[in-house]
Amino acid sequence: MNKHTGKRILIVDDDPSLLRLLSLRLESAGYSVRTVESAEQALSSMATFQPYLIITDLRMGGMDGMALFETVHGRYPALPVIILTAHGSIPDAVAATKRGVFGFLTKPFDTQQLMEQVEKAFQLSGGGPDSGQQDDESWREEIITRSPLMEDVLRQARMIAASDASLFIKGNSGTGKELLARSVHRASPRSDHPFVGIDCGAIPEQLLESELFGHRKGSFTGASHDHPGLFRAADGGTLFLDEIGDMPPTVQVKLLRVLQEREVRPVGSVEAIPINVRLISATHRDLEEEMAKGNFREDLFYRINVVSLDLPTLAERREDIPLLASHFVKLVAEKYGKEISGFSPDALERLVSAPWPGNIRQLYNIVEQVVTLSATPVISAQLVQQALRNKAGEMPSFSDARSRFERDYLAQLLHITGGNVTQAAKLAKRNRTEFYRLLHRHGVDPAQFKSGKS
Repeated sequence: MNKHTGKRILIVDDDPSLLRLLSLRLESAGYSVRTVESAEQALSSMATFQPYLIITDLRMGGMDGMALFETVHGRYPALPVIILTAHGSIPDAVAATKRGVFGFLTKPFDTQQLMEQVEKAFQLSGGGPDSGQQDDESWREEIITRSPLMEDVLRQARMIAASDASLFIKGNSGTGKELLARSVHRASPRSDHPFVGIDCGAIPEQLLESELFGHRKGSFTGASHDHPGLFRAADGGTLFLDEIGDMPPTVQVKLLRVLQEREVRPVGSVEAIPINVRLISATHRDLEEEMAKGNFREDLFYRINVVSLDLPTLAERREDIPLLASHFVKLVAEKYGKEISGFSPDALERLVSAPWPGNIRQLYNIVEQVVTLSATPVISAQLVQQALRNKAGEMPSFSDARSRFERDYLAQLLHITGGNVTQAAKLAKRNRTEFYRLLHRHGVDPAQFKSGKS
């Protein structure tokens, strides 16, 4: 097999003879090529062909090459575009490259120069044949997609993986932030070292510092032995801090110090220990909004957000729903020892059209329910509709459930005490400062519980 096979290039030109020529040259080099005669056709082809590179003419009827680039760049900023033109000039080339066009070649173009540009585009986009990773796609094997949006995220992820920069992943609950973090780790030079993850919202404040930075024996009640902490456990590899937006302010201060000094000081120790860790963090919260509220440190935000990726919701990648549902059916059927072949067409249609507020996690839960309840090899539309109506797939994560419990608990205490924070804090066996911090974190206003307002 040619080493370029599978690297998809979309060629856009209103000259059929040039399309044939380019197609023959690139296919003979082993690339997978699709040709279209207009920018409008190119945009409609994006979803099904999912190119790694676009080569387009500049002057065409209807939308021209720069307008096509602007549209593509707005949707898929990591997708390289090379522009060809018979009307090229140095000012045009400078203007185009300043706007983000990868390459600019004047017709008639030199074949060797074109091939060099194509190979360079694949190398810099992280998927080229000489990128050091060949055509190995195992780094992303856990992520099932045919969505152009998601493919663009993965293109960016592969480029980011080659660096050591701190990565911040933004995405709603259930969109697969940890899967993406693991994929970046596997594609990175650190892949032979540990990947260690922790949900910052699922661990009580008192324990989170010890879990992250470690502790010495006897440093607090219950510390019966030395604990290295997750930073040291991930040494040489990657530490993934999920739901970092839920991290308490006291731990944020200590995390910032660790990231600045590249060393940890375990609880109860005066000795600082050097660490070599790549940090990936994620949250479903809007950290800029949390900073404005005083819940998240601005200096820490800029430390963790050197580069960022935005994960689309499941509703934004509906073309992936049949793929994911089929994959989950196989997993769940094997888990429960059931003979399930898949969904009826009507059932699949209902899955595709559902709103999915809980994203991929919700889809998995729905599939698990219908596989468990299905009495036939083919899952019916009625069973899917029943599961969607019951909202069984909206099972909250541990951190979401914990947050909901805390909010309800605080509201109940304030109802009992008529909004008296001092009395509520005593009932909760917490000091006033900590209690006020909890109220602030959950947006609970004691004034709303005063007599006549509750």
